[in-house]
Amino acid sequence: MRSCDVLIVGGGPAGSSAAWQLRRAGADVLVLDRERFPRLKLCAGWITPEVVRDLEIDLEAYPHRLLTFPRLRVHWGRLQVPIPCVQHSIRRFEFDAWLLERSGAPFEQHNVRHIAADGAGFVVDDAFRCRWLVGAGGTRCPVYRTLFRDLNPRASELQIVTLEHEFQYDWRDCDCHLWFFEEGLPGYSWYVPKENGWLNVGVGGIAERMKRSGQDIRAHWAHLAATLEGRLAPGARYEPTGYSYYLRGRVEVVRRDNAFITGDAAGLATRDLGEGIGPAVRSGLRAAQAITDGKSYRLDHVSSASVMSIGRSMLGRAAGAGVFSGRSPRVPGGGPAHGLRHRDQ
Repeated sequence: MRSCDVLIVGGGPAGSSAAWQLRRAGADVLVLDRERFPRLKLCAGWITPEVVRDLEIDLEAYPHRLLTFPRLRVHWGRLQVPIPCVQHSIRRFEFDAWLLERSGAPFEQHNVRHIAADGAGFVVDDAFRCRWLVGAGGTRCPVYRTLFRDLNPRASELQIVTLEHEFQYDWRDCDCHLWFFEEGLPGYSWYVPKENGWLNVGVGGIAERMKRSGQDIRAHWAHLAATLEGRLAPGARYEPTGYSYYLRGRVEVVRRDNAFITGDAAGLATRDLGEGIGPAVRSGLRAAQAITDGKSYRLDHVSSASVMSIGRSMLGRAAGAGVFSGRSPRVPGGGPAHGLRHRDQ
């Protein structure tokens, strides 16, 4: 049986952030995930300046695809509003694998099935023993299922269902576009360009509200595809895939003795935009600090709304706070970006 101080179940942003923080403090850490990295991960891949700061990422040195948006374009009916702020896009296929490797933690591909308390620690599948256990395995995390489901039942009214597709496409519009409540959708759809000719598009909404009103997520996808065909992605061909997750609700218990849940395992996606990466990173770091420094593990500093991050970014841009380090969405004279550094447009 393999033993370690901290066993982390899930190698995504929450798990790798916790592992990175723990390793810096000298902890003996092992990360388990049912998939091998790099692995495909459906996600718009939107990261905020807070994520960059929390993880101390040097955007100029980041070795994979990354674009920096100097604005968001928000569509509400016929109204289009450019919001001057700074946000970034990455490909989760690359970003997650890079974060996990950077953590320096050993990794094993393993699908966790059974967790049992063992004195002051835990035994997992009769193969791993640890003192501390961190659940970072997303919505279907086995740590949540075994130790926290009864304490934090999922709220069906906060379940989001999505369809999205990420694919190679020679995009021409370098802005991130968001459409809210189109055709009565209780949610929004998006167009997120990525560096070196990749594009992510998708639609997501509250499943229970759509069911009550007789809506079909595929009809909303068809509407988005028609919108994109008009100007943003003419000629694109899609193979959308669906998944679901939960928005932030009342999370009563995130620590149980020496066990923690983080990120989507705790249901921490923001209530307004369903952003999951930022809350995952912040909660992973906080759980690690609780283990190494004895700090309390609470969600007070894990934002439940993305609009606050966007507002801070707008203020930082207005103050000229040097937030434009990253990759360029344009070459001189226009056209798609293929790996240039970003400067304010």
